[in-house]
Amino acid sequence: MSKTINFTIDGQKVSVEKGESILTGARKNDIYIPTLCHLAKATPIASCRLCVVEVEGSEGFVLSCNTQAVEGIEVKTNSDELYKERQNIMKLYDVNHPLQCGVCDKSGECDLQNKTLEFDVDSQNFAIRDQKRQKKGWGVLSYDPHLCIMCERCTVVCNEVVGSMALYIKPGGYKSLIDNHYSSCIQCGECISVCPVGAMASADFKYTTNVWELESVPSSCAHCSSACNLKYDVKTLGVGETDKAIYRVTNEVAIESLCGAGRFAYDFENRATKDELAFVKAVEAFKGADSIVFNSMITNEEAAVLQALKEKFSYKLINKEAKKYQEFLENFASVSGTKLYSGSLKTIEESDFAVTLGCSISADNPMVRFALNIAHNKRSAYVTCMHPLEDESLRNVITQYVKYEVGSEEGLLAMLCDLVVNEEAREKYSSFFDSLDSGYICGESSVGEEEFGLLYQKLRRKTKPVLVAGADLYNHPRAKNIAKLLGMIAKYSEFDLVIVPPETNSLGVALICDLDSVPGVKSIGYNVKGDFTLSALGEGDLDMPALNQQEGTFTSLDKKVVPLNVAVEFKGYELNDIANALGVKAKNVIDYTATLPQNSGYKDIEFDALENRFTMFEGIRGYELENVNVKGDDSIEEIDDLAEYNGSVIYRCNFPFNQFNSFTNKAHQTESEPFLEGSKQFAIASKISAGDTVRFTMDGKEYIRKFKISKELKGTLALNPVFDSTDNYDEYRYKQVKLEVVNG
Repeated sequence: MSKTINFTIDGQKVSVEKGESILTGARKNDIYIPTLCHLAKATPIASCRLCVVEVEGSEGFVLSCNTQAVEGIEVKTNSDELYKERQNIMKLYDVNHPLQCGVCDKSGECDLQNKTLEFDVDSQNFAIRDQKRQKKGWGVLSYDPHLCIMCERCTVVCNEVVGSMALYIKPGGYKSLIDNHYSSCIQCGECISVCPVGAMASADFKYTTNVWELESVPSSCAHCSSACNLKYDVKTLGVGETDKAIYRVTNEVAIESLCGAGRFAYDFENRATKDELAFVKAVEAFKGADSIVFNSMITNEEAAVLQALKEKFSYKLINKEAKKYQEFLENFASVSGTKLYSGSLKTIEESDFAVTLGCSISADNPMVRFALNIAHNKRSAYVTCMHPLEDESLRNVITQYVKYEVGSEEGLLAMLCDLVVNEEAREKYSSFFDSLDSGYICGESSVGEEEFGLLYQKLRRKTKPVLVAGADLYNHPRAKNIAKLLGMIAKYSEFDLVIVPPETNSLGVALICDLDSVPGVKSIGYNVKGDFTLSALGEGDLDMPALNQQEGTFTSLDKKVVPLNVAVEFKGYELNDIANALGVKAKNVIDYTATLPQNSGYKDIEFDALENRFTMFEGIRGYELENVNVKGDDSIEEIDDLAEYNGSVIYRCNFPFNQFNSFTNKAHQTESEPFLEGSKQFAIASKISAGDTVRFTMDGKEYIRKFKISKELKGTLALNPVFDSTDNYDEYRYKQVKLEVVNG
């Protein structure tokens, strides 16, 4: 149980929880203490020493960032002595620091620049002989050691938040610098974002503009279901121009993070103008169509427009992956009793025991990976990853890796139920538990009973367990029963659950749209190929705005309705224009924000009333959905025989980590060629060689890919990325295929 600590800062009474620092108490009460190295999302670094304060009864100064508050202490944050101490610290930081503010990319938002002015450092009394240090480039990163103040922010976030441990300090006294284990770097750019000076910089952004010329547009990332907070920094293209371009992406670095896709895949806008003839054809195509095929790269409001069109014209709404996710949530709810899962990214961060099942964490949702790493570092969480593919990039995040045979997910989940649910569940589902054959499941899945025993042993000493379920489960042949087993864990155990939405706004689409399984004869495609195609990629019959050109909302993994705004103007037609022409009237698409279905947990809140602000400790964005109680068929079937997958098995999983879809592939910093990637073992088993071009059929589609051997992958599975396609999928992510070499 937490205990409240009461003390005073500058005569003001403040309170914190036991274990929290003096600095935390100050920031919770809007009391200013200067820092250069501190990040709320990481443990105290205590390298800058600017946060020194005076504590009555203590000799000398105290570091407020890593000194826990004690009942009744009196803290002083301002005095002549403190000012002189901080001024001297800044003089040391400024020794030989290059005076290149006129061209430095950080000028105008540089913490060193700001603190130098704040503490009136306008002359230097001493100097140190400068050292020759070489500038370095690591992919998207550029490092200038002459600008580095060794605050250690970059290494801390790389280790504590990202979990790559790519950055480290190369010691050498005054010659010390930051170095990079580049093979471990996932190119997320977190180090760039937290650098208080111009040392860590974006190689692409460098020397392109002054920061004070940029306009920041707050929005939400469009690339995965975390819908992270970000700001598009935009500027007009040139003198006399009105069109704007996105120069970079920033975020609230002290408390939140972004993956590489969010930070670098920003220029996917559709530069189009109004094509009146194409618009007329689009309206006529809608009048002759019976289906609308789309993916989840849309806003909640666009989903509401599609639903309104269905209600008026009886269109079939086809979104394969969202339909499967919708059905999965419905079956989960029939046992759990609630429409939504209970967990969030914050729940994962604060957990002390975490299990992931059925998801390739780094590729599917990097923010889940970051949250698991934070739990591992801050809470000493025991993190177990259950997956057929061992991911080397997670070696610093995962405590226990459980490798299972493809297709075994239902059996493994049944074993987890047997470990964690209470007696009420055992009594209610006694026939299910009586039928469990652990020997059979362990034998067929290749997971030993001792591994489950270890899980149970570790779990007994933990109090905040969480289970993360991923996209491998939603299209599994036994998805219905798997969802119900997850519902049992949610209702009858201490576990919080996170059921990760597979695409950007899959959760929103699943909650807003009445989706169909079978398309009709004549289709409209929205960012998916149809008989008439609307495309934000500029590849269809009528151009549509990309998600960085729209106002609206997403429903995130955290079950929050978060806003996005227009960064770059779109000069063509929008879906709402077509709906208006068909008699489904709304002046603006954001008029639908307050009409989103309340029986799915949405609230009657207008778009302009949605909050989008930050405190020192958290982001307050939009609102959280109400978790509606539901009733349904809560029966659970016995475990089916586990399927066997032999021969060449391919896993549908985007790779590299910064690729999610055709929009990330359009962005100039993340564009890449999709390869079929596998291990040497896979190549030998499939009788192919590195560099071969192979043909295979997966998800009802023929692929021709060049094969690449990956040193990181193990086992006889290969990865097939699909970021070069706008399709979505309703088949199990693993597929036994026949590979045909088609070289030349």
